[in-house]
Amino acid sequence: MTINQLSIFIENRSGTLIKVLEVLKQSGIQIVASTIADTAEYGIYRLICSEPQRAYEELKKAGVAVAQSDVFAIELDNQPGRAADAVETFSKAGISITYMYSFLLNGKGILIFRTDNAEQARETILQNGLKYISEQDLTALA
Repeated sequence: MTINQLSIFIENRSGTLIKVLEVLKQSGIQIVASTIADTAEYGIYRLICSEPQRAYEELKKAGVAVAQSDVFAIELDNQPGRAADAVETFSKAGISITYMYSFLLNGKGILIFRTDNAEQARETILQNGLKYISEQDLTALA
């Protein structure tokens, strides 16, 4: 029900992001989705990719500060308000979303999020009939 996400710590200076992208490029790893959250001194580059374990190993080997984590991915109809509906479902269940990002893939909205209560999020997804995406599903769609 969860997918693997990589979080990479990047200094806010020229050339640091390209190092990460070049490692992935040279390894033949496809980026499915990514986002950068920044502060004054560094950024956190979060990404979903085609081979997260291999990407993790290649980035580590290149000296990149990278961590793995499990995040939820749910599929939404590509209609206005579907993300709001999904977030409201979790909010009503008392689940806080730590961060999220979304994108369109093959005409479907994909909502990626992390929560402070993974078990309750799993239950909420199942009880409300939300369509979750597995890592294999996501990579096959890309």
